[in-house]
Amino acid sequence: MSYNASQQPENSAGVRELSDIPSVEVISRAAVMLMSAAAERLGLADDDPESSPRRDLDEARRLITALAGLVTSSAEYLGVHAAPLRDGLQSLQKAFREMSAMPDAPGQGPGEQYTGPVH
Repeated sequence: MSYNASQQPENSAGVRELSDIPSVEVISRAAVMLMSAAAERLGLADDDPESSPRRDLDEARRLITALAGLVTSSAEYLGVHAAPLRDGLQSLQKAFREMSAMPDAPGQGPGEQYTGPVH
């Protein structure tokens, strides 16, 4: 998919060409978006995650797995950004395990096929 700046209004301040954005920034932004969406689906943005209307563990599983694949496959390119993204991923994996009525077996949780078991 290509991005053409002419698709944006001429007076858009702060709009950059996609080709001008370093890959580490694109990957990091995608990871943060997946992380934020997974946290929402776990209900972590609410005072009581258990009763959150946004809580959807099936959706959270998909997002966490996608995040794990992205972070694991791009870790070598992320430099100093890799560790915080891995930590965030592991926190989401642990939260998912704690919230599950019937937790997955070790190695079977969301994204664990990429990261290994999370305890």
